Amino acid sequence: MLELRPSCECCDKSLPPDSVEARICSFECTFCAACAEGVLQGQCPNCGGELLPRPRRPAGKLEH
Repeated sequence: MLELRPSCECCDKSLPPDSVEARICSFECTFCAACAEGVLQGQCPNCGGELLPRPRRPAGKLEH
């Protein structure tokens, strides 16, 4: 299952499971859209992978 990390690894912005702002690489490194597109220019600083929008998890599914 995909790990939904709670905040940006660059600026520590909160990224809840339903956030449209979250960006991840294939290793699930997590960044906010502003850091991913600005400072990091779409590339993960940890692995060099592409940063893409993280899938959102519906709130109702988080209760289980």
